[in-house]
Amino acid sequence: MAKRSPAQGKPPDLEAICRRVREKSKSYDRYNFSSKYNDFLKAFFDLAQEYDSLEDFYRICVAVPLEITGVASRLYLCQGSRQCLQLVCDSERGVLPVPEPAPGHIFMDYSPYEIENSYVIPIYSKQPAAECHGDETPDSGDDETRGFWCGLKGGCERHRILGMFEIMPLDSLSEADRFFYGKYTNRIGYNLDNRRIALQNIDHLKFINTLVMDIEHNVIVPNMYFRHLFNKLKKKILKLEELNREIRDMAARDCNERDCSHCLHRCEDLEQDLLRYHGELVKHHANMSLFLESLFRREHFQRGHLVLHPRRCHVEKEVVLPQLEHYASRLRAANITIEHPENMLGDEFQILVDVGLLAQVYANLFSNAAKYTREVIDHHGRPRKAMAYGCRFVENYPKPGRIGIKFNVFTTGPNYTPEEGNRLFVEGRRGDDSDGVPGTGHGLSFIRHVIEMHGGTVGYEPTPEGNNFYFILPAPPPELLPELADDAS
Repeated sequence: MAKRSPAQGKPPDLEAICRRVREKSKSYDRYNFSSKYNDFLKAFFDLAQEYDSLEDFYRICVAVPLEITGVASRLYLCQGSRQCLQLVCDSERGVLPVPEPAPGHIFMDYSPYEIENSYVIPIYSKQPAAECHGDETPDSGDDETRGFWCGLKGGCERHRILGMFEIMPLDSLSEADRFFYGKYTNRIGYNLDNRRIALQNIDHLKFINTLVMDIEHNVIVPNMYFRHLFNKLKKKILKLEELNREIRDMAARDCNERDCSHCLHRCEDLEQDLLRYHGELVKHHANMSLFLESLFRREHFQRGHLVLHPRRCHVEKEVVLPQLEHYASRLRAANITIEHPENMLGDEFQILVDVGLLAQVYANLFSNAAKYTREVIDHHGRPRKAMAYGCRFVENYPKPGRIGIKFNVFTTGPNYTPEEGNRLFVEGRRGDDSDGVPGTGHGLSFIRHVIEMHGGTVGYEPTPEGNNFYFILPAPPPELLPELADDAS
């Protein structure tokens, strides 16, 4: 291939990038970094590509200055739900196991500043434009860089500051050193932002994969119940057609009172069956609609995690009983007795929960009850195969002085050990008694995820005659609790 000379021009497709290459080349000539600083940047970029984890990147940020120039440094990032400035890594201790709040002399600013014996530089996800915040110093970046970023994003975003980078001691830094560390901090910001975005995308994909399992487990598989109902309806419709033919035959000839009465009774039976199936279809449709709404919310996919839509509700009336009614036929088919509590507490007051997601918690618990409940001999020497539900107050939850509500679903059968029972809340784990029983090991892990999002905890405990799976939610503030809360035990 013939080599293209500069005089021949460049493809239009490359013009913008070639222009940036020229601008960068001019900038590097103007910076005129020493060989030591060139090695500094090469080491940083090479190591940033070599190590994948975010923690290793933090280490690189402080280790390169320490090893090549001998200066100490600290990396502060805006983290947590309140985006507070926190120390995440320094050249004395490395990555902190638990980030610490920034000391009082370190504060957020859009320009580098000197404080005590430190030089502190803002970390941007992109280079800010000087005109956005009145900074005309060289440390804020060259003109072409500012123009490029503002043109790319349509303006400067002041909120894109990620944290602060502290360099010590101040008296060892020349003006050239300060200029270089400003450039270095910019590179930290660009790499950090890209790395965070990549990790967020990975987390988002993991969440979607989990959500697909939730949908399959809580919607697609239960939705097969529609096929069962439709088959029953079809059989009744065929019987109705048969009855219709018999009535036409009877109308063509004189029929006796006995034949008419027999047809009437059959019509009444068919009417009752069709009404019953219609009711089941309506309830099943309402249940599936509730599940679909809570799993297919737009916010789930936008944010990459389940987003709660909490509202006040009576748990037994609005959540437990509809799910219990939905599973009643399967429990009866398994000869399981349903033992209702004398007082569920739900009628006493309302709590704030996501009704759709909490309904799926009980759906999973009742589905497991239908599959795993076994007959035992009770303390009276009589056979017992039962499921019971209820709740009670617990003290000092989630912290001393507060009250929680423990919701229980008990089933008879052989005990698990506490370790075995609690391991069932891990994704994909199933009990030793699950051989031959359909399931994926996803239901209890879904329960744990939903309850933890509500600020609660899940657990298992063996009890006489069976097993109790439970979850605890924070109770409403004391002023909203009934007098019964005073008797928490």
